[in-house]
This record gives sequence, C-alpha cells and structure tokens, in this order.
Amino acid sequence: MQTIRVNGTDMAYLEVGQGHPLVCVHGTLGDFRTWYSVLGPLTRNHRVIAVSLRHFFPEHFDGAVTDHYRMAQHVSDTIAFIERISPKPVDLMGHSRGGHIAFRVAQQRPDLLRKLILAEPGGDLDSSLDPKVTSGAPSALAARTLISVKKVREGDIDGALQNFVEAIDGENAWRRLPAAAKQQLRDNVFTLLGQVHEARKPYARTDMPLIKTPTLLIGGADTTGSLSAIWRVMAEQIAGARTAVIPNARHWMFENNPEAFCRAVTAFLAG
Repeated sequence: MQTIRVNGTDMAYLEVGQGHPLVCVHGTLGDFRTWYSVLGPLTRNHRVIAVSLRHFFPEHFDGAVTDHYRMAQHVSDTIAFIERISPKPVDLMGHSRGGHIAFRVAQQRPDLLRKLILAEPGGDLDSSLDPKVTSGAPSALAARTLISVKKVREGDIDGALQNFVEAIDGENAWRRLPAAAKQQLRDNVFTLLGQVHEARKPYARTDMPLIKTPTLLIGGADTTGSLSAIWRVMAEQIAGARTAVIPNARHWMFENNPEAFCRAVTAFLAG
C-alpha cells in the first residue's frame, strides 16, 4: 500500500502490474480491496491502481464530522489523484458510487482519460431521463440506505450492512458473503453516515453529451432494481458507448464472475 497527498488528505492506493495505468474507484462501503478478485487477470496487461477514497479504509472514519464527505469532494480528489499519475491519459474504471465519480471526472476532465469503464454506476436518473421520477422523492435504494444509517446510529452494525447488501443483491445475500468481504464492509460502515449528506446530483440528459471519452458500461445479468436500469439508459445516451452483460452475476459482478468481467474489460481496453 502507498499514499499520495492530494487536497490535504492522504489517499491510499494499491499499485500492481505493468503497462498502461488503469485507475479503479470503489463504491459505497468499499476501498482499494474491492478489486482483489480481478487484480490477477487485469494486471497481465495493465498497471492497476486501486485507490481508497477520502474517509475510507485504511482511514479510521467515525462519521462524526462529515464536512468533507461530498460527492464533489471525492470527484475533486480523484481528479487530483489522476493528475499525479503518469503517463496520462489513464484508463478509469468505477463501480457503483465509484462509477458515478468516474462519470463526473470524465465530464470535467476528459483530457485526463483514455477510456472509461462504468460498472453499474450508482445514483439516480432525473425526469429528463426517466419520466416516472418524482422530484424530491427518494429512490427505493436510497430509502433502504436511510434504514441502514439509522441502524448504524443505533449500534446495529451487522443489521445495517445486511439491510444494505440485501437491498442490492436480494434476500440472504449478506449470509452468502465470505468473511473477508463482510469485514471490508464493516471497516467502512461509518461512511454511510457521510453519504446521507453527500449532495449527489442525479444524472440528466444534458450530462450525457459531455462524455467524450470512449465508454464501456457493464452490468450484472442478475442485478435487479434501479442499478440494473441506470447503466442501460446511460448507454443509450452516451455517444458510441459499448455495453457488456456479465452472466451469473449481480451488482458485485467482478466477485460473482471475475473471469467474464475481466474478459469484457480487457477486450475494451485493448480495442
């Protein structure tokens, strides 16, 4: 593990392999360990740089002060981090909330990026992309996340995590997780308290033409709910976007089916 000091914080990262840099950004409750299951295949042809965002493991964040827990801050941190990487432009891959961050980086600084991979990017669509959206109403996933936040504040850590994981991957998903995956979630559980106030903007139709970087959107074949729909809508709106569906996989597709995930990613990066 190494660190780079950006925007007044030390961003921890794991760097493995040789070749063109591929920066990987984790999602909610993740950190640089999120990508362990695919490091081997991805590092055959790439220098994989898996980063931990501000407030995530190995930082010890208790959720008491969330002033710097903002989506805009994490986007700014990621941009500053990439600026320190050479050679540029880099390839950038984000999963879930990290996909949202990667999308915003591509909007703001396309000069830093060669290719963009969004694995079921998190967030919400606004009414310009989904006419069914009611302004100000939380999505089903956001509502479940608020239940987890309440459980964290009450000290029910595993109850909070079970609720969150099963909101995404279905009943009994928490029970099926291996011990190492559960521990990673526990290590980052207090970041949920910050995420409530992160001021994440929904995706808008006017955002999509701003993505000029060649883009791959990936989804798990068995993912349900909004996370299964958002990336497909985005793929229709981003010019020239490619798509890949990972069979026998849900939201954490790189853990469910790492071989198929890596084939899709490496084919896109090599093309």
